[in-house]
Amino acid sequence: MDSEIIIELINVEKSFGSQKVLDRVNLQVRRGTTLVIVGASGQGKSVILKHMLGLVRPDAGQVKVFGKDIANCSKSELKEVRKSFGVLFQNVALFDSMTVYDNIALPLRERTHLSEAEIRANVEEKLAMMDLDKAGNKFPAQISGGMQKRVGLARALVLDPSIVFFDEPTTGLDVNKSNEIYRLFYKTQAQLGYTAVIVSHDVPKIFKLSDHVALLANKQIQGCLTPEEFQLSDNPHIRSFVETTMGPIYSSEREESSFYEKI
Repeated sequence: MDSEIIIELINVEKSFGSQKVLDRVNLQVRRGTTLVIVGASGQGKSVILKHMLGLVRPDAGQVKVFGKDIANCSKSELKEVRKSFGVLFQNVALFDSMTVYDNIALPLRERTHLSEAEIRANVEEKLAMMDLDKAGNKFPAQISGGMQKRVGLARALVLDPSIVFFDEPTTGLDVNKSNEIYRLFYKTQAQLGYTAVIVSHDVPKIFKLSDHVALLANKQIQGCLTPEEFQLSDNPHIRSFVETTMGPIYSSEREESSFYEKI
């Protein structure tokens, strides 16, 4: 691929106390693509995401976003880079005391100088995109877990970010609700063209959204491959992961393909 690399981890190392979590991690994310990071629980997938967000600094190595090493930039420079980010947290992180509308409007009120009329137009657009037109005046406790995820996605997209990060986005949802969220990922990325980085355990279904899959195992990235290459890889770590988590590969290919034809 010749698309621009917009995120790059170079020989990143990270320890917490005596426990080493990342050991010379190398990873690239290209503009307009979807990268899915997979691996067993506790391997450090979310730690990689936190490095990309600038929430954690590496003990060694570089974390480049748009060519800037955010591990060594100033707070103001990091703040500027983060203006291009959207984040959907694992626990959604909605404010219980705010309505759905105000939760989505919050980033616009805090980080822009838009008028309330302009904010309303933007929020209503995102509510419609998430099929939440009638939920704006409700509070998070008054809506289902699946709807809360959609509100979180709307908030992540309200500033029209160029990169969106998803940390285990379907945790706590049943199969049908997870499918709804995946359809929204697929639909909104097609519409808005953002780059997506997804940490997920939902294999193999999440592969349908991905351009590349990276396995974190033994403290390192064990290849960043297309879904097809990933499943056929001879790397012993990838082979073990595939056999353990996926079983018969694409045994429901017809079902999976029709899933996206419904969009």
